[in-house]
Amino acid sequence: GLMKKILYTDFVGTDSIVAKMLEEKEIRKAITRNNLYKFWGKIAGAKFAQKSKPYSMLSGGVMVIACENGIVAQELMLKKTQLLVKFKPYLESLKLKVSDLKFDPKKWAELFKDAGAQYVVPVAEHHDGFQMYKSELSHWNAAEMGPKRDVLGELSREFNRLGLKNCASSHRVEHWFFMGHGKEFPSDIKEPLRRGDFYWPSMPEADHQDIFSQPAPSQEYLEDWLERCCEIVDKYRPKLVYFDWWIHHSAVKPYLKKFAAYYYNRAEEWGEGVVINYKHDAFEFGTAVVDIERGQFADAKPYIWQTDTAVANNSWCYTNANSYKTSTQIIRDLCDIVSKNGRLLLNVGPKSDGTIPKEDEDILRQIGSWLKVNGEAIYGCKLWRESAEGPTAIEEGQFTDAGAKPYTSRDIRFTVNGDAVYAICLNPSGCREFDIKSFAQGNSAVKPVFHGIIKDITALGNDKVEKWSRSDKGLKIVLCDAKGENDVDPLVFKITVD
Repeated sequence: GLMKKILYTDFVGTDSIVAKMLEEKEIRKAITRNNLYKFWGKIAGAKFAQKSKPYSMLSGGVMVIACENGIVAQELMLKKTQLLVKFKPYLESLKLKVSDLKFDPKKWAELFKDAGAQYVVPVAEHHDGFQMYKSELSHWNAAEMGPKRDVLGELSREFNRLGLKNCASSHRVEHWFFMGHGKEFPSDIKEPLRRGDFYWPSMPEADHQDIFSQPAPSQEYLEDWLERCCEIVDKYRPKLVYFDWWIHHSAVKPYLKKFAAYYYNRAEEWGEGVVINYKHDAFEFGTAVVDIERGQFADAKPYIWQTDTAVANNSWCYTNANSYKTSTQIIRDLCDIVSKNGRLLLNVGPKSDGTIPKEDEDILRQIGSWLKVNGEAIYGCKLWRESAEGPTAIEEGQFTDAGAKPYTSRDIRFTVNGDAVYAICLNPSGCREFDIKSFAQGNSAVKPVFHGIIKDITALGNDKVEKWSRSDKGLKIVLCDAKGENDVDPLVFKITVD
């Protein structure tokens, strides 16, 4: 039958039943991501195997079972003791011990350095409210629980050692409602909840874009939020603090100003420049750097902006069902973003043992290899008179990066650094001749066209320019017949001008 009820039951010892609607196709999809299904028939018996299915494992040994109806769920609970005896060996095999951790902040830092990163933004605290650093404000932190390590602190030290900018992200403000649904069914999320508790305050979830929603975050909660943010600043001196959405809520505004004043004044004391990232007009324009989640601007902007996206299309974290982007796709987007005055913040999700997945590592190293050859067209570059030409339109806005854009050899992006203009062909696709319209000859007395002197043109990497010429149709560049090592990744022409 259609599986519509979910039984959350802790087979380690805590009674907890949850009824929640879930479509059968979602259950099926989830089952393919774990190995529980093949064990369930032996453990539950034929009667229950036909009317229930394992859904997933949660932290703390909590197993989620999808049941045909509430009666089946209750019968399973009555059999809990017998099930535990049969299931305990499997549960024990899933437990991750501290001794199993392979988290090596030195390796992380070296990988990010090899990838060509300039700044790195570990999560200091996410919506769940668990701090990944040693805190004086709550015992629910990674230094006292779990790995018992100051993850943010260890990473920050290694980033500084290698000359990377250590940064931090806070997603804490959404914790106001993140655990709130746990009060809607029997669970351990129950009053009284006090400041510093893991589940506090577990309030109702409202429309995320209603900036005047009720109940609004309380003064006590926002003071705690502000203290946590300032604690990160004082302990780790991040060069950038990234905030997720919902800080644009009207109740948070006064505290954002207090945080910005504190952070910017502390940076002044340190003698360093710092940055705040925000979304949805949370900050007054010009006081921080706007971020677009999983998306880009269609056109160049006179101000610096940032996009944050992930190596996977379908997840911010590691799963064994990740749909990965290619390094080529990411490099092309990087070139488009930089040509429009943007910056790219690229997310990778580590495994539970603290290692970076091989797929993620491979992508990062491939990006780093391209940047080692072509980095001069990216690092420290500024806007040129034109940012782009070509047929491929960029869809503007958040959550628009699900598929690879159909770039062609006519899609060119421009950056400038000193006396060099860089023309970046996003998809050379084996072409040996390129026509760049933005360098066409014209009457500069009438139109603002390029009217400078081209002294030299070279191709970065192994490709060699055989000849080039300008006309009223554009700049024609012809490469030698011998192809470079890669005709898929963006090809950069360095155009030296006078």
